[in-house]
Amino acid sequence: MKTYDTDEYDVIVVGAGHAGCEAALASAHMGLKTLVVTIGLDMVAFMPCNPSVGGPAKGTVVREIDALGGQMGKNIDATYIQMRMLNTGKGPAVRALRAQADKWQYHEHMKDVIENTPNLTLRQAIVDQLVVKDGVCRGVITNTGAEYHAKSVVLTTGTAARGRIFIGELNYSSGPNNTIPAIKLSENLEKLGFKLRRFKTGTPPRVNGNTIDYSKTEEEPADKIPRHFSYETSDADYLKDQVSCWMTYTNPTTHKIIRDNLDRSPMFSGDIVGVGPRYCPSIETKVVRFADKNRHQLFLEPEGRHTKEVYVGDFSTSMPEEVQLKMLHTVAGLEHAEMMRPGYAIEYDVIEPWQLKHTLETKNIKNLFTAGQMNGTSGYEEAAGQGLIAGINAALRAKGKPGFTLGRDEAYIGVLIDDLVTKGTNEPYRLLTSRAEYRLILRHDNADLRLTPYGHKLGLISDKRYAAFEEKKKEIAAAKEKLATITIHPTDEVQEYLQNIGEDKLSAGLKADIFLRRPRVKIDDIEKLTGEKIADDRYVKEQVEINIKYAGYIKKEQVRIDRLHRQEAKKIPADIDYGAIEGLATEARQKFEKIRPETLAQAERISGVNPADLAILSVYIQNGRYSKVNK
Repeated sequence: MKTYDTDEYDVIVVGAGHAGCEAALASAHMGLKTLVVTIGLDMVAFMPCNPSVGGPAKGTVVREIDALGGQMGKNIDATYIQMRMLNTGKGPAVRALRAQADKWQYHEHMKDVIENTPNLTLRQAIVDQLVVKDGVCRGVITNTGAEYHAKSVVLTTGTAARGRIFIGELNYSSGPNNTIPAIKLSENLEKLGFKLRRFKTGTPPRVNGNTIDYSKTEEEPADKIPRHFSYETSDADYLKDQVSCWMTYTNPTTHKIIRDNLDRSPMFSGDIVGVGPRYCPSIETKVVRFADKNRHQLFLEPEGRHTKEVYVGDFSTSMPEEVQLKMLHTVAGLEHAEMMRPGYAIEYDVIEPWQLKHTLETKNIKNLFTAGQMNGTSGYEEAAGQGLIAGINAALRAKGKPGFTLGRDEAYIGVLIDDLVTKGTNEPYRLLTSRAEYRLILRHDNADLRLTPYGHKLGLISDKRYAAFEEKKKEIAAAKEKLATITIHPTDEVQEYLQNIGEDKLSAGLKADIFLRRPRVKIDDIEKLTGEKIADDRYVKEQVEINIKYAGYIKKEQVRIDRLHRQEAKKIPADIDYGAIEGLATEARQKFEKIRPETLAQAERISGVNPADLAILSVYIQNGRYSKVNK
């Protein structure tokens, strides 16, 4: 192996998918000399599956990435063809922004950002091996024999690690979208002692939009109200000429074709051994699992402005190509559709995530971090969130500084990472709003208020942006203060307004902040009724409304968060000998040894651990009889 002076870096990132891009950009923006190595330059931030960003929980993650100084939100704001807010009829805790991306522009824009970022080098190569000395990762070796050294390394291999594609009876070694797979790196990780397992995901066929009869489908238009993922994107930049998506359904004829050909599906023939995603199953799995359903919803999603390829959402399949075409032709609107690309399933290696710390550094090899789908997650957003945290921590490690983590009460990213390292996962992990105990705190709208100070402290948020953030906070406080001083009197105009919106009339005057607690009352209405200007910025008004209307619920969540913090403050010594603790249940002892929780709060979240085990552990630590040395 030959190295040169130019081959020395602070941080090396392996892979340039959504995790790798965020990791590399974070490291470079923090001033570290960074190398990102990818199997193919055409796969930088590529979307091999659904060309979209956001949705329930995932959209909040994208906003959190932006609030910390990451790129995904800016990238989708620059390349979307449709933007929609989901769950608008529900509470703020579950509202979710979703954007349909121009698949090719998204890739090109991210690649352009990476190519023009100081401190960052982009290189095409296949990493076969890690350079590990005395339990510390020192660099990587490529398939050409080139050796690159660094103070820390981030692995983001996605679905390329020993990837294998399945289409009916056909299967072959491949990365996503028929790219080159990474074979030897997985073998090297196993030699280094890492536990790997096989997961599976899939993608649906793409059809020619010119051959779709949209008159038989239902239109899903974009929002007219300006929406953005990045807090730096202006309402003035909101696209006027957005592209619609369309909805259609399978039917009993579709399902009969699937059932008649299940023996040819690698999902049911036994060819695929990897575990697939529970929350995004193939159409074959849905037909078998939900046999009582006579139809399943499908979405027709354009892949860009300058292509006729249309993604058939929720129709993921690994059926033989000719069967896929028959299936498509039974669907309303797709009777004469031309299939441009068949769907496929892909198996790949993942690292068991309980082998990681909350910083995403591996426990058994120092200075080595992993992120993205190789940690067992599904989805671009989950990958990007991990990549950002891994990149930040790789940079901090290279600088010799303490690591950075997010708590479950601070971000969905914190929930995601804690779930992975504390519980592990037996299937591709998808982030859901139900996984967050404090989802009224972790809202889509307030990610900047929660995380921007962290981003600024890390050097990822500019002073200019931070000043604007501080000004927004002042405007929110001023609006709340003003509402507390204005009185709403029971005038004829006020009473008529309340009757029109279905609220009870006033019997006496009320302060405006109390008046605003009524579900259908808006700050804009208070401004009209009183002639007083509460705030100019609609995002400031949004924060004030949510905080006042949901004050009681938010207070209850804060009480639970305070309890969490007390438990998190109870640290578990790293050298504790669980075998010496009398009274622990066998399952609890095994789980503690495997995961090595850092706090009592984390120990409490491990599945299979009961309150009695926690009480025994807590008393043992308090008595100071915890280490193999003290034993």
